[in-house]
Amino acid sequence: MILPQTPSQTIGPFFKPSLVRSADETLSRRESRGERIVIVGRVLDGDGAPVDDAMVEIWQANADGRYDHPDDLQEKLIDPHFHGFGRAATDREGCFRFDTIKPGPASGLGDTLQAPHVNVSLFARGLLKRLVTRIYFPDESLNASDAILNAVPSARRSTMIARVESMSPTLTFRFDIVLQGENETVFLDV
Repeated sequence: MILPQTPSQTIGPFFKPSLVRSADETLSRRESRGERIVIVGRVLDGDGAPVDDAMVEIWQANADGRYDHPDDLQEKLIDPHFHGFGRAATDREGCFRFDTIKPGPASGLGDTLQAPHVNVSLFARGLLKRLVTRIYFPDESLNASDAILNAVPSARRSTMIARVESMSPTLTFRFDIVLQGENETVFLDV
């Protein structure tokens, strides 16, 4: 006798009460080194409707380009006041926000430098596994040589580059995550 397999289940929506605490969206402290920035955005479905029950998770290097991780052995400064990891739940309009610092260029393969970027994971109802992308910053000279960014077809790279929304009082970047459709964000296969 062959028994039917258990069907796949989606995750969530349990992020807000279970996995996101109110301070998780603030990565930097007053003592953190580097330029303070804010990253705002929305998570949108294929029809442009807000995804109001997603969790956005980020991981980034400090202002000197070093990750707060024991496997990062770069000879760059450690910032004891910056941990580089954050989580935010989306609100009714699909909005999220992170208060952080602008990352420095991290080391890549073969002693190359990666363009400053923020690693992003997205979890939401209907997804069987997380989606992964990166946030790059406009007008960075290293964008031209970044291996990951340049592996993306040129017509789609803009979906991985934040845009400046405001310069005052804090430099604010907008990065919307579009799950499907014409302006779908490029997601990485990791």
